[in-house]
Amino acid sequence: MTQPALRSLSDRLRQIALFELGGLFLITPPFTWLSGVPMEQSAGLLVMMAIIAALWNGSYNTVFDWIEGRLTGRTADRRPLRMRILHATGFEGGLLLMSLPAIAWWTGMGWMEALLADLGLSAAYLLYAFCFNLLYDRHFPIGA
Repeated sequence: MTQPALRSLSDRLRQIALFELGGLFLITPPFTWLSGVPMEQSAGLLVMMAIIAALWNGSYNTVFDWIEGRLTGRTADRRPLRMRILHATGFEGGLLLMSLPAIAWWTGMGWMEALLADLGLSAAYLLYAFCFNLLYDRHFPIGA
């Protein structure tokens, strides 16, 4: 079986930038409202988390795409629904492990309160990641 093509570096960078910017604009206002953390502090936290997420995004997506391609022979833009769900869940689960300490430290929340905030962010980003990647793959197919 031949290894399918992966996204180019420039395509991956565009994907990461669009994902993180879109997430900041969509998620910051509801996070501020639901958490009670002031807008400036919320925005600062989410920017810091976006940087962490961007690094995780590039690493996770490249490795996931490579493994999926090796196992199935298909490119990421041809990913079926079940694999998209697994992809989005794995991304958010890994990010949760990295972001929980950041939320607790930045906001001064206790661990349980930070965990609830992080789970809320993860749920919002899980839905966003699923929709974003589906749309991105349709608008920017690999090799086009």
